[in-house]
Amino acid sequence: MLGSANSLAATRTLARTRIKRLVSSCGIEAWLVQDSTVPLIAMEFALTGGATQDPPQKSGVSHMVAALLKEGSAGLDFKAFHKRLDRRAIDLHFHSTHDHFRGSLCTLEDNADEAFDLLRMALTSPRFDAADVERIRATVLARLRHDSTDPSSLAHRKFLEVAFGDHAYARPPGGSLESVPEVEVADLKDYVRRVIAKDTLKIAVVGDVDPGVLCKLLDKTFGSLPTNAETTPVPDVVAAKPPQRVFIPLDVPQTIVTFGGPAVRRNEPDFMATYVVNHILGGAGLTSRLFREVREKRGLAYSVREHLLWLDHSAVFLGKSGTCADRAHQTVEEIEKQVRYIAEEGPTQHELDDAKSYLKGSQMLALNTSSKLARTLLQHQLDKLPINYFETHNAVVDGVTLEDAKRAAQRLWGEGLLTIVVGRAPKHAAQPTTMPAGTAPSPDAEQLDASPTAPPN
Repeated sequence: MLGSANSLAATRTLARTRIKRLVSSCGIEAWLVQDSTVPLIAMEFALTGGATQDPPQKSGVSHMVAALLKEGSAGLDFKAFHKRLDRRAIDLHFHSTHDHFRGSLCTLEDNADEAFDLLRMALTSPRFDAADVERIRATVLARLRHDSTDPSSLAHRKFLEVAFGDHAYARPPGGSLESVPEVEVADLKDYVRRVIAKDTLKIAVVGDVDPGVLCKLLDKTFGSLPTNAETTPVPDVVAAKPPQRVFIPLDVPQTIVTFGGPAVRRNEPDFMATYVVNHILGGAGLTSRLFREVREKRGLAYSVREHLLWLDHSAVFLGKSGTCADRAHQTVEEIEKQVRYIAEEGPTQHELDDAKSYLKGSQMLALNTSSKLARTLLQHQLDKLPINYFETHNAVVDGVTLEDAKRAAQRLWGEGLLTIVVGRAPKHAAQPTTMPAGTAPSPDAEQLDASPTAPPN
């Protein structure tokens, strides 16, 4: 992968180079970090829309568009288009999240003209040939059939339904076994027409490229897009109030416990305190309370972790644990016990200090490729953060006090959990009344998208 060359280049460049805001002659805006360490260019971009713009009864349209955009464009069919990508070792990808349609491009500097031209063709003149559409549809349906018997996918799907009800966030971004067969070529073309436009476009570029040259490339690539998108407004929504539990019977070796609830949105003042205290409870590594109390001390689960997911119109915390059927109830009870305890007492000063130290160090170390740095810069734009946020991030983390962390813990976990359990019923015990059997979701589960959970560097 070209973006992995010289793994420390992006971090070193960030330390010595300010991020530049560019505006092309066509009004295309981008954030640029010039880096001549290796002769490559990595670009990430996003357009507001994503799966929330799928027709209500045809979830999966945006997912299929993302899969089809580089399957042929203008005069190039599938084979010809991929041959040009492969000949120049150009990495071009698209994907759809709940809120955004996103793309990435990574190329050697010498091949920039051809790489950006192929991206232009993909965005402005996709072919959507019938054979390609059916091939991608078959691939999507195969994945959905697999997910219909996957406990993690079922748990995530049910969590979406419980948390968001009839909101667009409750629909699986990848579609369903019922909706994907109904998607027509006209739906794909209509999505492109409505969503892919200049007014919601955000771009981040890291690499060996002159600002003037980049502006010309951006104009050629994005300049002919429609000026304004025609997206359907998406209302804000607060996830369902805990506590709730649902049990979904499934004959699989490992029981999956997914838990979560309403969280703090990215633009709220308490966000960083929430981010820090959430790391203390269930973050990465071997030092979180949940890992220590559930897995290490009691051996109840194979794994347990929790993270924040912030969306444009909502926010949740989301955790997951894997255990055996006979210990599922005990695992849930211990997780809830730890959640209640930190909500009531908050973290200790020692835990807070350790979390701050970890978060300040690990996030910079995670920016070890040009592509990762570009993704982070793009996320900053989507989160409406200032262009100098890298310079102020550590101060924001250090500014979280113990009282802030305690207040955030109470707000985050004071009401309890939304808990979904998928697996076998215990062999030697009646199903506990606190975990009532629920109606299983339709078997087209799709995992909740987590792309926005990258650390807020």
